Amino acid sequence: MALLFEPPLSTSIANNYSSSYSQSSLHFNLLLPTNFSSFAPKSQQPILLLHHSTTTCKYTSTVCAAAAIDPPPPPPDQNRSDSRDDTAEVSLEAASTARDRQKIVRVAWEKLVRWSRSWRNKAKTDVLERTNKVVVLGGGSFGTAMASHVAGRKAQMEVIMLVRDPQICQSINEKHCNGKYFPDHKLPENVIATTDAKTALTGADFCLHAVPVQFSCSFLEGVAEYVEPGLPFISLSKGLELNTLRMMSQIIPQTLRNSRQPFVALSGPSFALELMNKLPTAMVVASKDTKLANTVQQLLASRNLRINTTSDVIGVEIAGALKNVLAIAAGIVEGLNLGNNSMAALVAQGCSEIRWLSTKMGAKSTTISGLSGTGDIMLTCFVSLSRNRTVGVRLGSGETLDDILCSMNQVAEGVSTAGAVIALAQKYNVKMPVLTAVARIIDNELTPQKAVFELMNLPQVFIYLH
Repeated sequence: MALLFEPPLSTSIANNYSSSYSQSSLHFNLLLPTNFSSFAPKSQQPILLLHHSTTTCKYTSTVCAAAAIDPPPPPPDQNRSDSRDDTAEVSLEAASTARDRQKIVRVAWEKLVRWSRSWRNKAKTDVLERTNKVVVLGGGSFGTAMASHVAGRKAQMEVIMLVRDPQICQSINEKHCNGKYFPDHKLPENVIATTDAKTALTGADFCLHAVPVQFSCSFLEGVAEYVEPGLPFISLSKGLELNTLRMMSQIIPQTLRNSRQPFVALSGPSFALELMNKLPTAMVVASKDTKLANTVQQLLASRNLRINTTSDVIGVEIAGALKNVLAIAAGIVEGLNLGNNSMAALVAQGCSEIRWLSTKMGAKSTTISGLSGTGDIMLTCFVSLSRNRTVGVRLGSGETLDDILCSMNQVAEGVSTAGAVIALAQKYNVKMPVLTAVARIIDNELTPQKAVFELMNLPQVFIYLH
C-alpha cells in the first residue's frame, strides 16, 4: 500500500534544489533511505522516492513497501565501464610505447654493431704483421703486464724486457714469470728478459718505456747509444721530474738528444694485475703524429684492450701525473675515516684543479674529462689496488712516510710528483689547494688533520679565479 504525503524538507533546501536544477528539463528520482529500518526487515524496508519536476518545481515523495513495489534497479555504472575501457586503452598504449622504445634501442644497437664490424674489417693489420721485435724498458708490474699483452698479440714476435735485477731476469727466462710482481702468472714463451741494453735494443721495432719518471733520465743516458733515431717510444710512465718539472714527452727526446725521436704517451685507467688477467681495459695513446698514434693503436688494440687516440699529449701526461697526487689525498681521507661525503668533495675539487692547470698549460678540457683524465682519476682514487691511494691511507692512519716507502716494493709516483705541484701552480698562477696540501704533508710541514681543517676553511671565492 502506497502512501502519498509532502516530504519533510525545509523551505531553504527545497529552494536550493529548485535553483540548482531550474535550467534542467530532466525528470529524475533520488533514492533516499527512510528511518523505518527499525520496524521492518531489511528485505521489506520502504524506499522514499523523491520526484522532482523542473517545470512545476514541486516535490512529492512516495513510500513503497518493498513487498508491494520493488524499487527500480540502479542504472548501469556507465562510468565504471568507461574507466575499464580507458584503462585498457592506456595499457595498450603503454605496451605499444614500450615495444616502440625497445625497437628503437635494438635498431640503434644493431647499427652500432654493424659499424664496429665494418670498422674492424677496414682496420689495417700490417703493423702487427711486420713487427718482429718489441723492447720493454723496465721490469716492474706495468712493464711486465704490457710485455705479456704485446707478446700475446703475435706468437712469432720477440718481446725482450730490459731489466736491472738479475733475479727478475732469471725468473722470466727460466720460470716464465716475474717472480717479484706476478709469481702466479705465466708469461708467453716469446717474452725474454736481459740485462744487456745492446741485445735488447738492437733491431727493435717499438720501445715501451716503463721506467719510473724520476729514474728515466739516468736510465736513458745509459742506453742512448743503442737507440735508433727512428725507434718509436711508447711511454708507460706517469709523473713529473721533480727538479725540472719535465714530462716524459720532454725527458725522452732531450735525454736521447734527438728532438725528432718518435714519441707516444700511453695512459688511462689500467691496473697491471687486471691486464695480466685479461680483463677488459680501455686506454689512450697520445701523439702529435697522428699516423704514429694510429700505428701504435694497431699494435696494442685487442679483444681485451681498447685503444683510443688523441693528439693532446700535454693533457694526457699532466692528468696522468697529477692524478697520482690526488690519489694520495683520497687515501688520506680514507685513512682519517672522514666518510664518503668528504671523499666525493675532495676528489671533485682535485679534478677541477687538474683541469685548471692542464688547460693553462695548453691541454684540452675534453681530455681531462675522458679516459686518461677522469677515468684514470676514478680508478686511482677509489680502488685499493692503487699504490698512491695506499700511501695516503697509511699517512692518514698515522704512519710516517719513510716507514711506508720502506715497506713498499713498488714506486708510488705521486710522492715525488707532489713536490712539483707547488712549482707548477706558481709558474702558471693556478691555485691548487688540495694538491698543494698533499705536497706539504709529504714534506712533513702539515699533518693530515691540520690539512683537512685548512681546506674546509678556504674561502669559496677561489673557485672562481680560474
